[in-house]
Amino acid sequence: MKNKKYITLGFASITVALTLLFSSNLFAQTDEEKDKSELSRLQSLAKFTKVISMVEEYNVDELTIEELMDKALEGMLSNLDAHSNYLTKKDYKKLKVQTKGEFGGLGITVGVRDGALTVIAPIEGTPADKAGLKSSDIILKIDDKSTLGMTIDEAVAIMRGKVGTPIDLTIVRKGEVKPLSIHIIRGIISIQSVYAKTISDNTLYIRVTNFDQKVAKDVTKEINKKKTTTKGIILDLRNNPGGLLDQAVDLTDLFIDYGNIVSQKGKNKADDKIYSASANSTITKVPMVILINGGSASASEIVSGALQDHKRAILLGENTFGKGSVQVVLPITKEEAIKLTIARYYLPSGRTIQAVGVKPDIEVFPGEVKTRKNDFAIKEADLKKHLEEELEKVDGKKEIDKAEDKAKKDIITPEMLNKDIQLKTAVDILKALVITKG
Repeated sequence: MKNKKYITLGFASITVALTLLFSSNLFAQTDEEKDKSELSRLQSLAKFTKVISMVEEYNVDELTIEELMDKALEGMLSNLDAHSNYLTKKDYKKLKVQTKGEFGGLGITVGVRDGALTVIAPIEGTPADKAGLKSSDIILKIDDKSTLGMTIDEAVAIMRGKVGTPIDLTIVRKGEVKPLSIHIIRGIISIQSVYAKTISDNTLYIRVTNFDQKVAKDVTKEINKKKTTTKGIILDLRNNPGGLLDQAVDLTDLFIDYGNIVSQKGKNKADDKIYSASANSTITKVPMVILINGGSASASEIVSGALQDHKRAILLGENTFGKGSVQVVLPITKEEAIKLTIARYYLPSGRTIQAVGVKPDIEVFPGEVKTRKNDFAIKEADLKKHLEEELEKVDGKKEIDKAEDKAKKDIITPEMLNKDIQLKTAVDILKALVITKG
């Protein structure tokens, strides 16, 4: 027994000795790695300084050290990813102005896809929308300037301008043989983000065009107006380029009462956050269908993806854009800053949005519903409308009551549905969900 105790004790002593030796080697190795890392850092900084000095001395153009540093910072940030950028004094000032409210511009959100400046979505009712720009259009030229190698911020800065001034975009569109030239007059970009209409009395259609600071509040108001009669909701996020994260979280929270909505993870653990649902915020549990397409990005992808993961809604349409990264503006001085990607968004299931997007449950491409036409009926309807207009001229017939006219505008008719096959399909699916209680 003594021998056994001695052997055990001896083994333990050897183990402790080996552990101490291993720990010492580990610490020594860690210190060595730190020294190597610091040396590499100093060598890299020395190389950078040397290159700056060589360019300053030999470059054919006269450039100050400040200009060289600005160019170096611009190159470094723009090569990290499509959304990171160095903001000069001029750029930083523009950024502050545009976050305050209305501005002169076209009304499009752009991103970089496969290295090309691409329209994420035109904003409804804006000059770009009226001129016919579409989601996924590739902007080849802005006026006479090529967009190849141009950053998003540079492109946006050129497209913004004085209200009433013209701009020409050369675009490449899928299905078109040659590039198209689109002429646009800049306008005030002031956006209404939430529109609501009814379909067949018991279906509420809500269109969200942009995630501004009032989206969740406005959607809540529209749902509460029709709460007693609504049996199903269609949430239209097509061509919605995104916006404020808190509004995406709050909007999702209206429809689910537990679990994660979205999380963000970055290199710095302080940037890691989880946004969860609260039962107190839930206002309805009726069946839902969400419409999405290639112009649905960022906040739209968070809402649709989270509700899909929670099996709270059926997604219909096309794959979304795939913008799932988090940017912050970090001031360098009072007049300069950098815009840097610090994290990525992850949906409740753990999947990422970045470069992948959200896939619909049911894929439906845009278009009209094909129906058999009764030419005589159409002619008769057109004739009746024409005769009514003529009677108004002769008899001085009063216009339709404004309240009645507004009520008609708040209703989506079967004729309107036939012009939008995605919406028509969503209505049909929602009817089935209502029948089966979702």
